[in-house]
Amino acid sequence: MFADYHTHTSFSDDSRQDMEESILEAIRLGIDEVCFTEHHDYLVKKPSHLTDLPRYYQTLSDFKEKYKHQIRLKFGAEFALQRHTIENYHRDFAAYPFDFILLSSHQIDDREFWMNEYQEGKTQLEYNHGYYQAILDVITEYKDYSVLGHLDVIKRYDRQGILDDKELEEIIKKVLRQVISDGKGIEVNTSSYRYNLPDLTPSRQILTWYRELGGKILTLGSDSHKKSDLAEHFDKVTEILLDLGFDSFCTYDKMIPTFHRLMRREKESGLESLEIVLE
Repeated sequence: MFADYHTHTSFSDDSRQDMEESILEAIRLGIDEVCFTEHHDYLVKKPSHLTDLPRYYQTLSDFKEKYKHQIRLKFGAEFALQRHTIENYHRDFAAYPFDFILLSSHQIDDREFWMNEYQEGKTQLEYNHGYYQAILDVITEYKDYSVLGHLDVIKRYDRQGILDDKELEEIIKKVLRQVISDGKGIEVNTSSYRYNLPDLTPSRQILTWYRELGGKILTLGSDSHKKSDLAEHFDKVTEILLDLGFDSFCTYDKMIPTFHRLMRREKESGLESLEIVLE
C-alpha cells in the first residue's frame, strides 16, 4: 500500500493544480490511494478560505468512477478549526460522506500565522504555547476528525527561530494525550523537506512522545499543492519512522482507519526503495 493522505488541487484557495492531472500523476507514480484534503477555513474577521464542497464532491465522485480500476480516491478535507467556528464544521461534516478529515490550525482569533499576525506582540514562548493551547481547546470540543495535520506547523513561520519542543513539553503532551484518548491520530507531513526545515513535521521529539504515550495512528501526507510534490520523500520519512519505533500507518474509509505495516524494501538497482505492506 502506497498512499498520500494530504493533497490539494485548485479546489483549495492556494493551489492551481488540476485534479485530473494530479490523479494521472499519482497513477504514473504507482500510488495506490490518494486522499484529497482541500482547504476549508472559516474566518470571521476576513474572507473565508472555503472549498466549494458540492462541486468538489461531485467532481471527485466522477473521477472515482472514471479511474476506479487504476487508483483509489478518497474524499477528505482539511478543516482549520477555531473555537468560534466549530458549529460551521459540525454542519459541513454532517452534510457529506467524508472518508477522512485533517484537523489543522492555520489561524487563532482569525489572525494568520504565515503573516505573523498572531505572533505580533507576543514572546516566542507565548505564541508557541498559545498555538498548542488553541489546538487543545478545539479538540476538547470537536471530535469529527481523523488526525491532526502538520502539528507543529507554527515553526515554519517563526521569525525568531525554532523553539525547543522541551520548552513546550507539558502542553504538547496534553494535546497528544487528548488525541490518543479520543482514538484519533497525527499526520507526518513531508513538506518539511520542501520548506527546508531542520526536522520532520511534527518533529522527531513530538513523534517520540506520541509513541511513548501510546499513540499508534499515523498518516503520511505530502501536503502537495502541485502534482510534482505528490508522495515526496515518503521513503526517507518511512525509514525515520521505523527507526523511531513505529511499525504502521493508516488509510481511511468513511472515517474508519485501516492499519498497514511499514517495511523496508530490498535494494533494487542500487537504490533503496519503499515497500508498505498491508497487514
